Amino acid sequence: MAKISLTFPDQSQHEFDAGVTTLAVAKSIASSLAKKAVAGNLNGTLVDLDQPLNQDGDLQIITNADPEGVLVLRDTAAFVLGAALKQLHPDLHFGEHKADDDGFYLDTDRADGQVAVSELPDIKKAMQKIISANQPVERKVVDKTDLLKEFADDPYQTLLLNAMDAVQVHVYQLGDYTSFGSRALLKSLAPLKHLELLSVAGAYWQGKSSNPMLQRIYGTAFFKADELAADLKRRAEIKERDHRTIGRDLDIFFVDPEVGAGLPYWMPNGATIRRVIERYIIDKEVADGYEHVYTPVLANLNLYKTSGHWAHYREDMFPPMDMGDGEFLELRPMNCPSHIQIYNHHNRSYRELPVRIAELGMMHRYEKSGALSGLQRVREMTLNDGHTFLAPEQIQSEFKRVLRLMMDVYDDFNITDYTFRLSYRDPANTEKYFDDDEMWNKSQAMLKGAMDDLGLDYYEAEGEAAFYGPKLDVQTKTALGNDETMSTIQLDFMMPEKFQLTYVGADGKDHRPVMMHRGIVGTMERFIAYLMEIYKGAFPTWLAPVQVEIIPVNLDLHTEYAQQLQKQLASQGIRVKVDLRNEKMGYKIREAQTQKVPYTLVVGDEELRDQTVSVRRYGEKDANDEAIKLFTDMILDDIHNYSRTGSEKVNSNVETKLDK
Repeated sequence: MAKISLTFPDQSQHEFDAGVTTLAVAKSIASSLAKKAVAGNLNGTLVDLDQPLNQDGDLQIITNADPEGVLVLRDTAAFVLGAALKQLHPDLHFGEHKADDDGFYLDTDRADGQVAVSELPDIKKAMQKIISANQPVERKVVDKTDLLKEFADDPYQTLLLNAMDAVQVHVYQLGDYTSFGSRALLKSLAPLKHLELLSVAGAYWQGKSSNPMLQRIYGTAFFKADELAADLKRRAEIKERDHRTIGRDLDIFFVDPEVGAGLPYWMPNGATIRRVIERYIIDKEVADGYEHVYTPVLANLNLYKTSGHWAHYREDMFPPMDMGDGEFLELRPMNCPSHIQIYNHHNRSYRELPVRIAELGMMHRYEKSGALSGLQRVREMTLNDGHTFLAPEQIQSEFKRVLRLMMDVYDDFNITDYTFRLSYRDPANTEKYFDDDEMWNKSQAMLKGAMDDLGLDYYEAEGEAAFYGPKLDVQTKTALGNDETMSTIQLDFMMPEKFQLTYVGADGKDHRPVMMHRGIVGTMERFIAYLMEIYKGAFPTWLAPVQVEIIPVNLDLHTEYAQQLQKQLASQGIRVKVDLRNEKMGYKIREAQTQKVPYTLVVGDEELRDQTVSVRRYGEKDANDEAIKLFTDMILDDIHNYSRTGSEKVNSNVETKLDK
């Protein structure tokens, strides 16, 4: 009999008869391993436990303790989901399926109405019935032509089959349900005890907005009950922190696809939060030597051809607007060419450098509908942008200055979990970057040298640079556990060259400045989404859209006093409103807590007589009686200290390093 040679992860090699299965190999090693085995990985491809192996290669036996084992479990769950749906809805069409670290999904389509979220409990019961029966899943090889006949009435499966080059196709069958493709499933359905169907959502066929909208059913599965329970708890936390849910519940923003997907409308609450942040960041930057400007959101297309954006970034830009006279206008995708015009408007001397220009600049990105998400991925955004023009010898000190500003801002927003990433170009794919090896080597070495000199920890990432230069990215963890770039400092030797920027040096000759791009908090949209999630919508007092809500016990007797308090507090710059709705006081108090107002003041006969207020902080059950002046001083201190309880900066250790 023919033999095959299999190499195990420890690099040992063993011969087996051709046609041996992964399960048989596992049994030859140890019976305990065979009991835990769920699949094999032969030369990077997952194979079933009982699938014959007929070629030499590297074999890893996948167990229920391996991450790949969980993927096999979830892929099997997606298969059983399809079988259950086929029983419940014989006319259902099936799209693509996927199992990953977050769970599994299956796309479906039905002419007489999509699968509704209310159907999930019944679908889960049908799945559990199939699992309990534990019928064997038949694996076989079928001619593609025969399979096309079987799926003649399913347009999506037909398209997937026609996209395959193979003449023969591996299929899995359970009852009337057939699935095909490259996958590995459990030998037995018995381990599928701990699963949950999570949600349904619309998904374009193959991710293209021009294609039909299918219904995607999401689920997850684990080998152990406690792992499923922990995951469901995590998902509940994520749902609670989802900025889209918070934005709706607290009336912060909305997006209406009928008037423009990816174009958020800021309600008064959201506009207040945004306005406070914008004023804060402008004041910070002005105090740090930046000059704030306003520049148009439209520019001649030639500006972006000169900058290189049109050549390197065109797919993310909206189509140019033909003005009919040879002029083409473009919605700007970046602010840097506009700030270059500000610098270039005057002759510059070395004595003026660094020239720091900043703007809350509106930009537009051509984002596909499927990529849009709340405030995090939008088509119109306002970037807290800044560009500094400096002499090469000023790079080190300016880099340090920007870092100090960034960390000071993080401190005020109580952002403590962040890391530094030096983002370089991909040396194996240099054609997508500005073509100047000397510039890249020089600027990457400068950033690395500056970080080393400052003594800050960082990691390096090739392929993450912008097309015109390397950068330092400040990476944060969102409340949902995702990595996100909060801030950026980027050296740019290309733009000054392209736009022929100069300054007159001490020698009286023209010199080329270096351009430093930097963003402190990114776009207003993404930053506020981030804050909503880390705060769970309970904004600190200085950011809260309504800082104080006053509730009169009796509208007839206490409204005048409540309105006097409102006027008094508002005169101190405090955002305050009086609840004059004809509702019960208990309901109003609960509503104020639901809306996460930092301070609720209840005023009745005693408060009117003593000229006091009954103060209840958000999240606390008990109220305290306080004199009006005492409360006013307390909340003003709360606001002026950015709602921090301690006087020490949380980033003091970083400040110490920066002061070296």
